[in-house]
Amino acid sequence: MALSIEQCDIVLDILDEGKVRSHTFESLYNELHKKFDPADYFKVGTFLVVLLQQDLLKEAEQKLVAITLLHELYRGEPLPNTPFANVFIHLLHPPEHQSSVGAPKLEYPGQLPRLSAPEKYFLTQLLSDVPKDAILKKTATQVVNADVGNFQAADFSMIELLLAEKQSELPQTCKTGIPIILSLPEKTNNYSVDTLEYEVLVKKIASGENAYMNKVYRPEFVILAPPLLDTQDELVWLNPTNPQEHTIAYDVTMCVPDTAGQEARQLMNKAYKSALSIQQQQQLLAELESDSKLVYHIGLTPSKLPELVENNPLIAIEVLLKLMQSKQITEYFSVLVNMEMSLHSMEVVNRLTTTVDLPTEFVHLYISNCISTCETIKDRYMQNRLVRLVCVFLQSLIRNKIINVQELFIEVQAFCIEFSRIREAAALFRLLKQLESGDIGLVSSPTINSKSKLEG
Repeated sequence: MALSIEQCDIVLDILDEGKVRSHTFESLYNELHKKFDPADYFKVGTFLVVLLQQDLLKEAEQKLVAITLLHELYRGEPLPNTPFANVFIHLLHPPEHQSSVGAPKLEYPGQLPRLSAPEKYFLTQLLSDVPKDAILKKTATQVVNADVGNFQAADFSMIELLLAEKQSELPQTCKTGIPIILSLPEKTNNYSVDTLEYEVLVKKIASGENAYMNKVYRPEFVILAPPLLDTQDELVWLNPTNPQEHTIAYDVTMCVPDTAGQEARQLMNKAYKSALSIQQQQQLLAELESDSKLVYHIGLTPSKLPELVENNPLIAIEVLLKLMQSKQITEYFSVLVNMEMSLHSMEVVNRLTTTVDLPTEFVHLYISNCISTCETIKDRYMQNRLVRLVCVFLQSLIRNKIINVQELFIEVQAFCIEFSRIREAAALFRLLKQLESGDIGLVSSPTINSKSKLEG
């Protein structure tokens, strides 16, 4: 994340010695704002920090302008949220680095310039909440030469606390690095650098693929290997030296599509619309049998159950049997009870009642629904046909001891009397009378008993 050579030239031109003395802070920032996009602000800020750290700006006015531009890059943002908040805290409260008690302060890598009292006063105003229009209309020369009297630095302890909290979240390894660019060991006023050499030096540090301004030297973080335990189950740490002794273990099932599940879903989509062929039914049932979890991933929902029952009742039976442990089984039962009565729906219900233990209220509700449908249908031919189906269905439930007919005796007897003209209804009525007189011992049998159903 480095500036290009052209961008370095723009920043250096804004920080020119003559320009920073004659132009106001506001005009210099407006020029920077026009020539850089907000996406480049962080790179510009990093470049300004490097110029300050490596003492690459000769005049105090240049340094003050660089500090001001660094602050104005994130104008309007709370100081703790800006990426260069630590820079301003260090400028106002520089860390004390001494060789011993009472010894003079030493330079250290990445040290920021020490500000004079007028410069600190200006920076304090810049960081505070006071209006900044007046102070930004000044020039750097006016600020450097100003008389501030007994200036007391403002208290930014709350901001320091917020920054410390953010830094505490970083790993310790992030705090152990030092810049790879080191300042001269001794600084005197006798050395000078040609302007061209100065620009070349700055561009090498800050631009191109070999830019050094973001590079940091950190010690290698070494972790000791844990010692082996004296047990047979402890794994030995492998340090392969000869690659030919080891082969790559590749999982051949990775990225292989689940064709079985895909074919099952395709067959289910066809089963909602039309009857499957015998071969297709066998294929679908075989896949459901081979994978007990597949039934939850074939796309069947309670709302699609009526279509499946009408077009492929055998598939519906097998799917419902595999969904008996599902949390949605009650929803499937509710849809099955309330769907339009037909031969296929009776076939599904009858098969379920003879295979698994269905809730008693479910069976009774379905019987009531069948009787109501027969009574309300207008077509005489269809009515006779459905009555025959219901009567045969009820006889099967009674003889297999699926229901306790005493709980439905009045309703079923009234149904038989209403349709006594139909032979199956008359036969069902005789069965009820035999149960009532005790000629056959089915009345006192349990409502639902899986063992008796299997035997029946």
